[in-house]
Amino acid sequence: MSKTEGGRCTLVAATANPHKLAEIAAVLGSDSGTADVELLPRPEDLGEIVEDGDTLEANARLKATAVCRHTGAAAVSDDTGLEVAALGGAPGVRSARFAGDRADDADNRRRLLADLQGAADRSACFRTVAVAAFPDGAEVVAEGMTAGFISEAPRGDRGFGYDSVFVPDEGDGRTFAEMTADEKNGISHRGRAFRALAAELGL
Repeated sequence: MSKTEGGRCTLVAATANPHKLAEIAAVLGSDSGTADVELLPRPEDLGEIVEDGDTLEANARLKATAVCRHTGAAAVSDDTGLEVAALGGAPGVRSARFAGDRADDADNRRRLLADLQGAADRSACFRTVAVAAFPDGAEVVAEGMTAGFISEAPRGDRGFGYDSVFVPDEGDGRTFAEMTADEKNGISHRGRAFRALAAELGL
């Protein structure tokens, strides 16, 4: 990892999703200005990165290595999938494109709820794989998971993606979208993955 003048290590984020960037920054503490890591946004001149891997780890690695090559600096990325038992683990690696390549979050939620209509088993888990890639070819991989179930209808207006239909088992019956950012990050798949990554990096 490269170091700033203040001794903080610098990681370039591969995500173009501002919601993800805010969560990663909060988990790593880089939004406070006092943590050991400085998280830089994805370069605006970097083109689209095709996520054609068949696993979460493969897609996270694709993004992290692409940003690392482009910037010549250490980069970090993640890929997240929602795995629903009644759908055989789908949408999984295609969670962001579940309702089609041009689908938005609302489209994906609608398809998920339609596919689960009448299902007795609504159990699901969120899984995140985070990858840090370095200019010398080294990498660090970490994973986080949160078990829960899919609600009958969306609830809450915070978060993004499937947050409004996912109820974590460790919570109090609220969806992720009904929780504060700190509450969600404390038990979320992404929070766990990046805390594990930070530990592996010695941060």
